[in-house]
Amino acid sequence: MLDIAFSSDRSRLCNGHSRRDFLQVGGLGLCGLSLASLLRQEAAAKEDGSGLKKTARAKSVILVYLGGGLTHHDSFDMKPEAPAEIRGKYSPIASNVPGTQVGELLPKMAACMDKVALVRSGAHNNDHHETATNWVLSGRFGSAFGDYPAIGAVAAHELGFAGVLPPYIAVPRNPSFTWELGRSAFLGGRFESFKTGDPNDANFKVRDVSVANVTDKQAERRKTLLGAVDSLADKVRGNDQLATYDEFRGRAAEMILSPAAQAAFAIEKEDVKLRDRYGRSTFGQSCLLARRLVEGGVRFVTVNYGGWDHHGKIFESCDKKLPEFDLGLSALLEDLTARGLLKDTLIACFGEFGRTPLINKDAGRDHWGPAASLLFAGAGVQGGKLIGATDKQGAYVTTRPYAPADVCYTILDSLGVNPHTNLTTPDGRVIEALEEGELMSPLFA
Repeated sequence: MLDIAFSSDRSRLCNGHSRRDFLQVGGLGLCGLSLASLLRQEAAAKEDGSGLKKTARAKSVILVYLGGGLTHHDSFDMKPEAPAEIRGKYSPIASNVPGTQVGELLPKMAACMDKVALVRSGAHNNDHHETATNWVLSGRFGSAFGDYPAIGAVAAHELGFAGVLPPYIAVPRNPSFTWELGRSAFLGGRFESFKTGDPNDANFKVRDVSVANVTDKQAERRKTLLGAVDSLADKVRGNDQLATYDEFRGRAAEMILSPAAQAAFAIEKEDVKLRDRYGRSTFGQSCLLARRLVEGGVRFVTVNYGGWDHHGKIFESCDKKLPEFDLGLSALLEDLTARGLLKDTLIACFGEFGRTPLINKDAGRDHWGPAASLLFAGAGVQGGKLIGATDKQGAYVTTRPYAPADVCYTILDSLGVNPHTNLTTPDGRVIEALEEGELMSPLFA
């Protein structure tokens, strides 16, 4: 669907969407990324580059987002000496890094912690899903509706295309609870993520970037539709989203028909044993697809793995989810290493907060902003490091606290994007991507 906005005036609705007037031209939909989006992203890449740094540690970022909030007590910050109502039912096991233990349901991660820097000191003061999610994904505190663009959108704005694929992709989609989160905010739809859908579906296909052969008739139909948009452009030539249409029309056609784009999403071409190694789950196959996408030049991939909001029966849920997580993330680390991609790919893994130390009356753990565990790997990160600490109950950070702005600063800096680059709102206001935060330098030292 080609969405052409005729007004920059927006009013935020309770479902998180903006009220806009649209002209819709069917047939060119790209899973939430409009044709105009593709064109404007390329235009941004042609700008003067004032927001770009001279050096970058990472060519790409894979952000594994654990929506709901990973229970740090039962995964990466075990408290075996704490009372039973805090330590939970799982026992710690040794990892391949002396002195670093993880939960017993993470044996494959235990075997590759030498590739990972474990930060046990993520911290902020918000326990609300939507607000905290937008905060940790943008590095700026705002409302639950997402006042500031997620760093993936900022990366798309600053870096543009590295090939025919969009620079910012969400697998299978953006995080959501009651509405979609971590979006492009005032940067607009042209910098929104391209949503792939579930790569674990038996008949997984990305709409309009199908791996099936495009027939001559289909190709001609798509070119005809592009021609129809050409005519439309003549009538609305002053519109912001079509200002560079003629120059970048070829990019859109290339995206729609490109064998390279088809190949990047062709997860079924992977060896069956490798697919099994990642795990036949949405999360496992999402990690595998993320590897294919960065291999194809995508700059920022969000792997959205929600379902960690365990207010009740947390151990019943974690008995299933932790092994899925263990299989998928460890396979991603091993696969990237084997292909020589980890040195150029930053892996970041976290949720919006941790969980409460005390197990509640429903055998669950509730929201807890003051402490969370974060994982980083690749792109200069020193594997095997243990950074930060919490108290004996895993309640509060005692050493090296890191706020959402620090995490987002580090990710943008790794991509070579100036975290203080200026972004312009539709009404002409200039806003820094981040107004605070600093590099998490122990990751790289």
